[in-house]
Amino acid sequence: MRIDDIKVIGAIGSPYSRKLRGVLRYRRIPHVWVNQGHRESIGLPAPKVALLPTVIMPDGKGGDVAKIDTTPLIREFEAMFTSRGVVPDSPAMAFLDALLEDYADEWLTKAMFHYRWAYAPDIAKAQSMLPRWFSTDQSDDRLVAAGKAFGERQIERLWVVGSSDVTRPVIEDSYRRLLELLDARLTESRFIFGERPAVSDFAVYGQLTQLTGFDPTPAALALEVAPRVSAWVDLMDDLSGVEPDDGWDAVQALPDTVRALFREIGRVYVPFLLANARALDSGTDRVECKIDGRRWEQRSFPYQGRCLVALRQGYAALDPRAREFVDEALADTGCMALFSD
Repeated sequence: MRIDDIKVIGAIGSPYSRKLRGVLRYRRIPHVWVNQGHRESIGLPAPKVALLPTVIMPDGKGGDVAKIDTTPLIREFEAMFTSRGVVPDSPAMAFLDALLEDYADEWLTKAMFHYRWAYAPDIAKAQSMLPRWFSTDQSDDRLVAAGKAFGERQIERLWVVGSSDVTRPVIEDSYRRLLELLDARLTESRFIFGERPAVSDFAVYGQLTQLTGFDPTPAALALEVAPRVSAWVDLMDDLSGVEPDDGWDAVQALPDTVRALFREIGRVYVPFLLANARALDSGTDRVECKIDGRRWEQRSFPYQGRCLVALRQGYAALDPRAREFVDEALADTGCMALFSD
């Protein structure tokens, strides 16, 4: 495969773009990075839904196809390329990895969106830098106007993802705990499941590229409570020189520091997923529930409803031995409610 057979249209400020690029770099998969909006992206195939990252790759019929959604894309690359995989060989570990990936993609991103558009210093930096990443060869007046317009649209959408004065304590306390829990885990090993990165490492890293690496308020908090995490994010950016260990930690039981991460998932993400599913089932566009003992409200999301369905299907597909391992790993974490509700 030629290096330009796979093109990734992404953005520096897109956590999902960084997630996928991190995987491709680590796996040494030939690809070309195309910054969104630059002239190199003009004329390339477009997906039905315009989301970042967009991957342009051969369709097997002599043409190209545009694909989105990092979760299935990473699995597709697992089938296409055999070396340096990021999905654990053990079905049980692969399932746990997918659950942690889903938490990062769908819950931790709430913190990313919240901090960027809820605090004045963060808003100012985003409005200044995001349009300049899109295009540096425009006048300052045009860039300032574009940044202001984009910021206003994003701030108006805060309630959609659940960021509001009501939910602020839940989001910010959860982010701080994640920093502390990940810091504790990284004192024991280089990556979440051991000495080899898995998909969830890149999913967490993707969100943290913004939270610890760009937005001033959450970045300052990370430096205060978990500088090890900030350093880890920088190192995760390009792991092409890392030689993976033979496998992931999964001999008898998960380390306590990993189980602690799943307790955080059970504490905040599980109640949201279940409440979102109930809202979708009842046909309402509003989610209202208690998370961590406090009120939560936001718009219901069909995509996150599909995430719950996928997790339940993955759990149901486990063989008895793998399911036993998962049940023991998730016992007393709150995550098992996903499969019994």
